[in-house]
Amino acid sequence: MKVETKLNHIAIIMDGNRRWAKEHGLPSAAGHKKGVDSLREITRACDEFGIKYLTVYAFSTENWNRKQEEVDFLMDLVAVTLKNELDEMHKEGVQIKFIGDTTKLSTKLQKVIFNATEKTKLNSGVVLQIALNYGSRDEITNAVKKIVASGISADEVTSELIEKNLYTSGIPDPDLLIRTGGEKRISNYLLWQIAYSEVIVCDVFWPEFNKKQLKLCIEEFEKRHRRYGK
Repeated sequence: MKVETKLNHIAIIMDGNRRWAKEHGLPSAAGHKKGVDSLREITRACDEFGIKYLTVYAFSTENWNRKQEEVDFLMDLVAVTLKNELDEMHKEGVQIKFIGDTTKLSTKLQKVIFNATEKTKLNSGVVLQIALNYGSRDEITNAVKKIVASGISADEVTSELIEKNLYTSGIPDPDLLIRTGGEKRISNYLLWQIAYSEVIVCDVFWPEFNKKQLKLCIEEFEKRHRRYGK
């Protein structure tokens, strides 16, 4: 399945795991586990389609408000998935990065994250950027605090300086933002970075989002004319 595309970076809000599980009479955990399969398939599809960067919203700063049982499960799922998939992803050339305040995560999970990023940091394939304990307003606030703490005057503050202090420093902005699950909102995700991104809302729940669905989104993107405010 070949795709001609100018896309360089896709960001995804992976929504609908719980609704998919409910629709199938399963516990929420089953939806989250099935969502891991979708992420694996989409990462490989990006590599096949020549898309260099993939950023996915795994856990927001607001998700801590969910039931403790679900939060604990999600954190364990991240750790187990990284351990189980790391060797295969490394073999496939995937470079793993994390954005968000990982200092708030458990020491155990922080070690797993460190190991994954260190092991894959020299890989030249798809850059998989995972947003974990991520909130865009927090990201921008932290960037401003870092700039102020460095002693830079207000007159010296530029868009470029702010970008350098974001979690995504060094990564190009997304060309396309995809939200699965049909909800039409941004949910505090990459607010600075998606200023001129094309947006596609897909009704398919994340556990059912596959290579074919990604291809349809790319084809829709290719039909659009990006004006950048002109």
